[in-house]
Amino acid sequence: MKYTKKEVFSIPNCLGYFRILLIPVFIFLYVKAETKSDYHMAAGIILLSGFTDFLDGFIARTFRQITELGKALDPIADKLTQGAIIIALMFKIEKMWMLVLFFICKEAFMGINGFLLLRRGKRLDGAMWFGKVSTAVFYLCTFVLICFPSLPYAAVISLMLVTAFFLALSFLLYIPVFARMYKRV
Repeated sequence: MKYTKKEVFSIPNCLGYFRILLIPVFIFLYVKAETKSDYHMAAGIILLSGFTDFLDGFIARTFRQITELGKALDPIADKLTQGAIIIALMFKIEKMWMLVLFFICKEAFMGINGFLLLRRGKRLDGAMWFGKVSTAVFYLCTFVLICFPSLPYAAVISLMLVTAFFLALSFLLYIPVFARMYKRV
């Protein structure tokens, strides 16, 4: 698929590229963090990424700058950011690897089914409400874990369980959505 220069360099798409460029900055800051201030800087990068995610969607819809490239770029930036956050947390939080595996399974399910349906000419047009809720909970819980690294272990486990619950809920609710899409192909 060919993209025009105007599409490639639209403001929403540039914000998507910027979000991807923030990923290594976050990883570096978080992995090297030792003080509260260091952790707060890493959390600030996540806030900046979230703000640019909101802004790119707002600009694209408001100024009619929605592009096919942007429709692909936005979820890629989301998943890369989420993956970077959860993997970075794994290096500092015991048992985070379980949430990482759960996240990978859910995203593999979504990606594989999305790819198979795309090959058949069908596509999921944006996230469903439960996917958006799951993403919001994911960001909220992981932001707290990043920003407050000395939380009591019970609070850490609770945040991980809340995140896992909403990932599971989203996963389970997407199954019938994909099943209906396969029936229509």
